[in-house]
Amino acid sequence: MLNTDQFEWLSFDCYGTLVDWESGICDAVSNVLNRHGVHRSTRKILAMFSEIEPKVQARPGYLRYRDVLHEVMQSIAAELNLAFSDDELGSLAESLPNWPIFPDVAGALQTLKERYKLAVISNVDDDLFASTAKALNVDFDLVVTAQQVQSYKPDLRNFNVASAHMKVDKQNWLHVAESLYHDISPANQLGIKSVWVNRPNRGGGTRPTDAVPDVVVPDLAALTEILCRH
Repeated sequence: MLNTDQFEWLSFDCYGTLVDWESGICDAVSNVLNRHGVHRSTRKILAMFSEIEPKVQARPGYLRYRDVLHEVMQSIAAELNLAFSDDELGSLAESLPNWPIFPDVAGALQTLKERYKLAVISNVDDDLFASTAKALNVDFDLVVTAQQVQSYKPDLRNFNVASAHMKVDKQNWLHVAESLYHDISPANQLGIKSVWVNRPNRGGGTRPTDAVPDVVVPDLAALTEILCRH
């Protein structure tokens, strides 16, 4: 169990943890596929995404996340032997600001903000997160994006940059995320305590890994109950 009194900072992954990125991804990709008379299940779309996205992010040289999503759509088109228009190739990135916030998130963040400093460490561009931040409706004490660091989680640089800004001992930092691959694994490597938000019927958008969180919760409401019950 966690010693909840030891933490000063809570950092969060955004897309997948605070934002229902699986619904956002599947809706955007399905809309394009349907125009071409092609239908794929949610599971298949997420399987393609989870295979393609990290490969694009791992290529030499940094790409903005908007461009990563463009490349993802190109790869999906190639895999399905389709030809997407320029608008269709850009549609996944354009949809991101409208991806839905999980219903438990806003209230949980407001409650946690009363006790902890809050950070976001996200694999996204500054302008894309700015649109999402309006919907989250909480003032984060720190936002670290992939664009700022010029790398993508699970690269340790993203966490090291956050640490440099927080100026906090690792024992006083708790990282909260949905992705074992992008977040819990690097937290393990760095000795940062972590919470895996294992939402029901979710998790198909990221690669599997053997990372081990300190605590598992089904949503942020459950996390808030643990951290704020004293």
